[in-house]
Amino acid sequence: LGVAQMQLLEIAKALSTQSKVLILDEPTATLTPPEIHRLFGIIARLKARGVTVLYISHRLQELFEVGDRITVLRNGRKVETLAARDASIPRLVRLMVGKELGEEYPFHPESPIGGEILRVEELQPRGKPHAVSFALRRGELLGVAGLVGSGRTELVRALFGADAKESGRIYRDGAPVSIRRPRDAVRHGICLLTEDRKAQGLILPMPCYANVTITDLRRVSHAGLLQEAEERSVTRELVEELDIKTPSVDQLVANLSGGNQQKVVVAKWLFRRSEVLIFDEPTRGIDVGARFEIYQLLWRLAAAGKGILIVSSDLPELMGICHRILVFSNGRITGDLARTEFSQERILSGAYQEYVQGKTQTSSAIGSGRA
Repeated sequence: LGVAQMQLLEIAKALSTQSKVLILDEPTATLTPPEIHRLFGIIARLKARGVTVLYISHRLQELFEVGDRITVLRNGRKVETLAARDASIPRLVRLMVGKELGEEYPFHPESPIGGEILRVEELQPRGKPHAVSFALRRGELLGVAGLVGSGRTELVRALFGADAKESGRIYRDGAPVSIRRPRDAVRHGICLLTEDRKAQGLILPMPCYANVTITDLRRVSHAGLLQEAEERSVTRELVEELDIKTPSVDQLVANLSGGNQQKVVVAKWLFRRSEVLIFDEPTRGIDVGARFEIYQLLWRLAAAGKGILIVSSDLPELMGICHRILVFSNGRITGDLARTEFSQERILSGAYQEYVQGKTQTSSAIGSGRA
């Protein structure tokens, strides 16, 4: 199962216990709006039956939809508890981070967009019914939206060579490239930051410097021997560049916050000199202050001429930071939206398109059969 399906399974398991107190920790981290809406309906029914719900989330808007009271924590300490009706998102942000963050989703329209850095033609992941085509340009942040199971993650994993594909052609800077496995993608400057950074993006028991340099050990080796002093030196430069908060590069990655762990994953691919960075759920389980830092980092990468592809279940996030959004429905691209065309209604309409058409066609066939 993918991370989103496992999340739904965990929620179902929790709801089946008939408990009087239900604790939900980031239950919507990888869910799309329709699944979130259904979950909120279930929570409302549980509250009506007298069940106490402790709901933990970094998606602040959700707190107003499910909560009666909101408690804010910072650095492990309670800052304030207030009635939901008396709270606002700017006030919660100030309490959480201790300062003003400005715009929640930074967008820089003046940032230049360059030439085509990646083109995908008729790429069909194995097991998916349709092939897709799209292009990504230098300096562009291209979002990918869709329901759970729509084929978003399968697409980027097939593009990266992590999963098999039925067909497809991939071009880097206009030249055709063959990608059969991840090392082929890495060799061509394409990297994937997976939706589960702890399981697939990092080696938690190892220090920061080892996680960063593992993508290109030849750069820090001499005569076949790793040079730890050099590993630490290059990692310190990236820690400073990406503003990774760690006591030292010798700190175990497991001991870093979620936002800083994500930055370490970015650092390891920058060390490899990747040009196309694919992010799958880049802010999953990250607090509001760290999310803002990740958004700023994405913009710095784009300004440096990288091509950024972002898969996210958070529609406001995609609409806030991306130049374009591709909408997926049952493995097919049903929308390629420019920024002026963004709206949640339009994106969700495209996300449901293939499923609604499929049901309509099935109903018509059944009706014809009865006739």
